Amino acid sequence: MSDIKKLQQRYQDISQQLNLEQQEKEIAAIEKESQSADFWKDPVQSGEKMKQLAFMKKQIEQIETVELYLAELESVSEQDEVIAEVEKQLDQLDKQLFFRHQYDANDVILSIHPGQGGTEAMDWAEMLMRMYLRFFEKRGWQVEILNKSAGEEAGIKEGVIRVHGDFVYGHLKFETGTHRLVRLSPFNADNLRQTSFALVEVIPVIAHAETMPINEQDLEFEAIRSGGPGGQNVNKVATTVRITHRPTDITVKVSSERSQHRNREIALEMLKGKLALLEVEKIEAEKRSARGEYQIPTWGSQIRSYTLHPYQLVKDHRTSIEVGDAWAVLDGGLDEFIEGNLRQLS
Repeated sequence: MSDIKKLQQRYQDISQQLNLEQQEKEIAAIEKESQSADFWKDPVQSGEKMKQLAFMKKQIEQIETVELYLAELESVSEQDEVIAEVEKQLDQLDKQLFFRHQYDANDVILSIHPGQGGTEAMDWAEMLMRMYLRFFEKRGWQVEILNKSAGEEAGIKEGVIRVHGDFVYGHLKFETGTHRLVRLSPFNADNLRQTSFALVEVIPVIAHAETMPINEQDLEFEAIRSGGPGGQNVNKVATTVRITHRPTDITVKVSSERSQHRNREIALEMLKGKLALLEVEKIEAEKRSARGEYQIPTWGSQIRSYTLHPYQLVKDHRTSIEVGDAWAVLDGGLDEFIEGNLRQLS
């Protein structure tokens, strides 16, 4: 089969999977809905729909561009250049096929928690937080650091980041799990090799109540004083919020803001996200059991190892993808792991 025939076949396969006819109907529906004044009364919900509208329009424009290239391909003299451009456009569309699951388009709240091991683990948690912040920066995503609780000697006790961008949850959902570091300890006088663990949790932001309604009677709220440094406000005013969802016993604690009201809003967002994932887990349980794939975050679900001594290697234990330059990965070079997880685990 010629290169042109292969491209045409690939284009047909991708177009069919994208279901352009359905997308055009959804575009028309959103555009009609946006003409109503009621549509804009909820800025969060309307913003989400307009974001979805822009994405679908861009996708259709890409398909139309590929159609034009393919139609002119046999008549142009610089075929290699056109073929390269068509392949580039199809690669981009191919990646978008991975983002068809519920909440893939949502923003996320990413949390990092050190495991046992004191300063070593807290330092590792801070290294992970920096890694993700560098990755978000390279992607051009917007970030808001909701919490960064410093450890007594080094590192962090907790890091919580809210991330906004295109299909953030779709990209990051497979980062959930335990991350393991092996290195020579910078905190040990004998410079011994040390293994540290940290848990990463990725929760989709559920923006409006219609998507994930919560019965207030099922919630137990508690306002407590924040511990550690922070001045008189932290010591004397109960700003930290803890919410427990009684039916599931899921508990969320937020101490990132001086305002108790703001902490309550963030805690509710996180709780909605956890409940949403719980529902997805119930629906996907049979499928996941058969494939042995995505799990609810637990300390037992080790997903990736970062080795800095006696050699450099970062290995993903689900896909077996390996990268030899560990420091480049820790500087935000996560693309190979993110894309590999999407291709093999989606």
